[in-house]
Amino acid sequence: MEPNGEAYLARPDEPEGMTRFPQARLAPTNSHHTIYISGTACVQPDGTWPGVTDNEDGTQTLDIRTQTAAVLNNIDRVIKGATGNKGGVQNLIDAVVYVVDMKRDYAGMNEEWNKVFTTRTNAPARATIGVKELPDPRMIVEVKAVAVVEM
Repeated sequence: MEPNGEAYLARPDEPEGMTRFPQARLAPTNSHHTIYISGTACVQPDGTWPGVTDNEDGTQTLDIRTQTAAVLNNIDRVIKGATGNKGGVQNLIDAVVYVVDMKRDYAGMNEEWNKVFTTRTNAPARATIGVKELPDPRMIVEVKAVAVVEM
């Protein structure tokens, strides 16, 4: 069993394709903690914004891949901190990904997601939702998630 429980695949023989997430995850039933992670962005504890480049003309370039990787790293840091390093991003059982521009950014977000979760059997259940905006104009992706960690 994966650290985040057992994956339920409605069609287990179907090729993984572009997206890697199961239809559901069965949480472990042993002694565990369920961790509800608030919406998390790419901003770092030191106040820097990975995936945000200030241009000379006063505009900004926003990179979905860099931001997604930073968001997943931030979630990993939150879970490790909350569990005394007993868990991490691999313990996610559910995630909601908010993306500002689905047409432009879904594929790049999904590519970074698939680097962390390499198969459907270790990926959390997931929904991806297009939104008009997020709390800060530098944010183009945010993830809210739930993890289960055996303690």
